[in-house]
Amino acid sequence: MRIASAFVAGGLVLGAAACGEAPKDENAGSAGGKKYNACMVTDVGGIDDKSFNTSAWAGLKEAEKANGDITTKYVASKAEADYEVNLNGYVNQKCDFILAVGGLMENATKKAAETHKDQQFGIVDANPGVDNIYPMQFDTAQAAFQAGYLAAGMSKTGKVGTYGGLPIPPVTIFMDGFADGVAYYNQAKGKKVQVLGWNKDTQKGSFTNDFGKQDEGKKVSDTLVAQGADIIMPVAGGAGLGTTAAAQASNGKYSVIWVDADGCEATQNCPVMLTTVVKNIKDAVKEAVLKAAGGEKLEAKPGYVGDLANNGVSIAPYHEFDSKVPAELKAEVEKIKADIAAGTITVASKAQPVK
Repeated sequence: MRIASAFVAGGLVLGAAACGEAPKDENAGSAGGKKYNACMVTDVGGIDDKSFNTSAWAGLKEAEKANGDITTKYVASKAEADYEVNLNGYVNQKCDFILAVGGLMENATKKAAETHKDQQFGIVDANPGVDNIYPMQFDTAQAAFQAGYLAAGMSKTGKVGTYGGLPIPPVTIFMDGFADGVAYYNQAKGKKVQVLGWNKDTQKGSFTNDFGKQDEGKKVSDTLVAQGADIIMPVAGGAGLGTTAAAQASNGKYSVIWVDADGCEATQNCPVMLTTVVKNIKDAVKEAVLKAAGGEKLEAKPGYVGDLANNGVSIAPYHEFDSKVPAELKAEVEKIKADIAAGTITVASKAQPVK
């Protein structure tokens, strides 16, 4: 269950000076003690991806709300070339804590941290292995296993699908867990539900190659639906919104399992959301910033790894599907959670973070 370190696929960020867009500054602190400046650089997915970037920013804002001496701001990257510029820009602005969102920012964050050894960095979905970078990673394969079992139990066509933004560990870890959950259902029930869009054994599948283009997400999910899938789990950030919108327009032809942030709270497409594989980025970021602002050293080793046992990952409530999911299936999904947390069921993925 502990195999390879995860990287990340998130964040949106733009360097103020070099990218022509001033950092968005939303400060609301007390007039009391010394200000603690927490700054966030997103990847190209954007702050409004309804996914990991949105969740990370919510964590910063929660920390600001809990401690009036904390001020927060973010900058959104338009391209990967902006990552290093934006990170160094915040170093120059003397931010106390600089958060990089997403595995795609790992190399740029590592380079900036090694150059500025006295600067505290944090990163979501990666572990560069540098002392002044606090890694926040998530074993989402565990919760995705639950979601795969649920999808298999709810499918009427006997086919479910998943696709990703890019074939990187923070994405494929969801897809691995989902596929294994379906396989576990088939074994337990003597069924043959198929997973379209991902083959765990070969690590090959369907990808948009982008985390923002909704038309690409719709295009991939349209193909999966044409092949018979009636439940789809996009792991593609904002690109997945193309799938949720199309599902809602399909009049019930298929439903969606969202990822990262509860889809019923984050998107306008709750009627088609069976559940969400939640990555509790918000609380992890909030806790890290509050600790750092309180003078506590953030240890790069072991960093933070969220799993089912510590509520770092979970599946969201069924919301509008609550009355549609059979009580027996709900109970089985909950039992799986307990068994995974207890180690009775082992969930394995090459993309899992090392604990």
